Amino acid sequence: MTVYHGSNLEIDTIDLQKCRRFKDFGQGFYVTSLEDQAKRMAKRTVQRLGGVPTVTSFEFDVSLLNTLSTLEFKSVSDAWAVFIVNNRDRQFNNVNEPLSNHDNKYDIVYGAVANDDIATTFALFRDGIIDAETLTKRLQYKKLSNQYSFHTAEALRLLKKTGAKTYD
Repeated sequence: MTVYHGSNLEIDTIDLQKCRRFKDFGQGFYVTSLEDQAKRMAKRTVQRLGGVPTVTSFEFDVSLLNTLSTLEFKSVSDAWAVFIVNNRDRQFNNVNEPLSNHDNKYDIVYGAVANDDIATTFALFRDGIIDAETLTKRLQYKKLSNQYSFHTAEALRLLKKTGAKTYD
């Protein structure tokens, strides 16, 4: 399967230490099977950090997924929403919780992308004002999208760079 990473520069070597913490599925390297989604991410990254919108492509050997610890969210669900809230929460400290990946217990996590305008929604859930069902509805992304996050060196071995494109 071909997957894409949108950034402000071409990715030659993936360094997990440079990946931002507190993302949807935890600190990791994120890709999507949708080139247009990666392109949009590249343009957003350039707005924040400068550079040139660049989409780096990789071949992803999905046949080896069963050799790693993975977590798949087949659809937007309450578990998916709580997993995202837990991973984005800077105060979350229960690393044994299966619905978190602060400790990289999962080599790869994949599923839907949450709507990026979510800080208020997270606060409402954390403060008990809305329940998990309402949280899930509010986090659903308006357009079908997906993400695969790679959290360990073992997981990164499944990716082989195939090229890169820059956009205006």
